[in-house]
Amino acid sequence: MKVLVLTGAGISAESGIPTFRGDDGLWEGHPIEDVATPDGFRRNPRLVQEFYNARRRALLDAAIAPNPAHVALAEFERQHDDDFLLVTQNIDDLHQRAGSRKVIAMHGELLKARCEQTGDLFDWREDLDCQTPHPHRPELIGTLRPHVVWFGEMPFGLEEIDSFARRADLFLAIGTSAVVYPAAGIVQSTGPDCRRVEINLGDTPQSDRFDETIRGKASTEVPKFLESLK
Repeated sequence: MKVLVLTGAGISAESGIPTFRGDDGLWEGHPIEDVATPDGFRRNPRLVQEFYNARRRALLDAAIAPNPAHVALAEFERQHDDDFLLVTQNIDDLHQRAGSRKVIAMHGELLKARCEQTGDLFDWREDLDCQTPHPHRPELIGTLRPHVVWFGEMPFGLEEIDSFARRADLFLAIGTSAVVYPAAGIVQSTGPDCRRVEINLGDTPQSDRFDETIRGKASTEVPKFLESLK
């Protein structure tokens, strides 16, 4: 059984990471155009760097850890004897911390930095600012940016995701609002014989495209569902 999993903000919210929506949402009152677009970065790189520095420091807080849903997915992958792919819309590293290996972070990774001039990618756990030098080319100053996909940019791994979706036997969507494309459209790429299961707190715009909908917290429902597959 070839298994494709898509996770969204709902799975990480239970680990203490804010979602993008709601009064305590990730944007914290900033217009999206200011902190999550290439134009915003060009207009005010200091604001954007400070915004993601705060997100990075919060992610590295000792209180933030994978929850039972992350752990169950990693354990399922470890024991699964066929193709498995986990696609996440989240920019945290909680899946990797839990032990997941076949992960596509389609919206990037907060704990990485990328040079806008060279495309070089680095693991990054410190703050970034407009004076941060390229680690290997110190003459390049202020060329590093968070390795995250902003609105108007192309997500990562789309061809691989689409190819896997077309041959998947099971598609499991967890904690995603199903309003941000192209992630919301993955369910439509699955084949006619694929079993489609949505685990979420409530209905989404794509719920009617799933064969089964499970309502509840990811930390409770994901381990239960994966156990039922054994």
